[in-house]
Amino acid sequence: MSFIPTPAMTLAQAQTQNLEFDCDTGNYHTFCPISCVAWLYQKIEDSFFLVIGTKTCGYFLQNAMGVMIFAEPRYAMAELEEGDISAQLNDYEELKRLCESIKRDRNPSVIVWIGTCTTEIIKMDLEGLAPRLEAEIGIPIVVARANGLDYAFTQGEDTVLAAMAQRCPTSDEVTTAAEKEERNSIQKLLSFGRKKEEIDTEESEYHDHPPLVLFGSVPDPIVTQMTLELKKQGIKVSGWLPAKRYTELPVIDEGYYVAGINPFLSRTATTLMRRRKCKLIGAPFPIGPDGTRAWVEKICSVFGIEPQGLDEREAKIWDSLEDYLALIRGKSVYFMGDNLLEISLARFLTRCGMTVQEIGIPYMDKRYQAAELALLEKTCLDMGQPLPKITEKPDNYNQIQRIQELHPDLVITGMAHANPLEARGISTKWSVEFTFAQIHGFSNARDILELVTRPLRRNNSLKDLGWDKLVKEETKV
Repeated sequence: MSFIPTPAMTLAQAQTQNLEFDCDTGNYHTFCPISCVAWLYQKIEDSFFLVIGTKTCGYFLQNAMGVMIFAEPRYAMAELEEGDISAQLNDYEELKRLCESIKRDRNPSVIVWIGTCTTEIIKMDLEGLAPRLEAEIGIPIVVARANGLDYAFTQGEDTVLAAMAQRCPTSDEVTTAAEKEERNSIQKLLSFGRKKEEIDTEESEYHDHPPLVLFGSVPDPIVTQMTLELKKQGIKVSGWLPAKRYTELPVIDEGYYVAGINPFLSRTATTLMRRRKCKLIGAPFPIGPDGTRAWVEKICSVFGIEPQGLDEREAKIWDSLEDYLALIRGKSVYFMGDNLLEISLARFLTRCGMTVQEIGIPYMDKRYQAAELALLEKTCLDMGQPLPKITEKPDNYNQIQRIQELHPDLVITGMAHANPLEARGISTKWSVEFTFAQIHGFSNARDILELVTRPLRRNNSLKDLGWDKLVKEETKV
């Protein structure tokens, strides 16, 4: 995977020679990747997710997504019994029965099979079963392996999108009358009530550039915001992966340009380049005003477009954040590693004036995150901050020892370690909250700082009330 540095970065910075990388070769101490079902089934409205695993997987889904118990969600659990694991039952017939029931009750446009650790261990041939069953029941079946043995928390989405990328139609395939009629009806619906002159004027606002497809599952408001940011620069987004509906997957032809919006989608990027022959735009990710500006600038530079108004836009956002920046400026933060957003968040918080002591990350793809790493290094140099150490697959025991020595002002960690650290007098923030929050784009930088500063504001409130001394006494006991 190649990376072309932006004009603002030197070659030495792009190669990130000065950043220190380490690997503890530990396990993935993260949320289970099958939790990607929580946001993907809501994003793809005509989908149904079938998780194939044991009762443990079912208990996890019940607990992780229990808040949606009254929402009639579009996912289910196919629990493997002892007979399945010992190969005494016919997997095909059982899966056929379940999928026929899903078709009868919900009639989705696509069924996504989510493989778990158990299906990996018993070597269940989901990819072999799916095409035969798909032809029999007449519904597309996408197979994604989201097991916790091979993947960290957010990489579950990566495996699903990589599988869906191979199902995106080409322009030659969208030839049937039904498909054309369906896509035309969608365009008519979007253009309802608008005059032809308005549509023609809108089309003339765009520069002449190759088709661009963005990939990453984000809420609809983020899709709208990021599409409009590029529209301001005269860049038209041809589609998003995933789309709101499986039947609206973007057309992807050889030579199309693609850009990621999240740092954990390296497998999807690789699939788009190798299988679909797309050209990846290696840009920093649009998290924080600095990342969003760099993301837009890089896309513009690839298409030979001079970006307009980004200086003023970024400066205005930073001015609006000053009340939060005053709370964290000069303070230190430590990332234990959970959701693969750590590099982007560390870069943004460094720009905010914090010192990043260490970045733990479950999985590091230096090729896909090359632009982000270069921007992190440049940001540290600009802010006069030391370059943080980046630790892949960190060993939590060793991390705890380092945290006790460094005593950071804030630790961003998975839920498993939050309470033990709080009991030792160290402020924490759950990393999973950044996964579910809207953190992309210029205007959502405030939401990131709202999460980061919440424990610090809580501590200040306790001091004002005089409760901090009581908390310290209880900690000693």
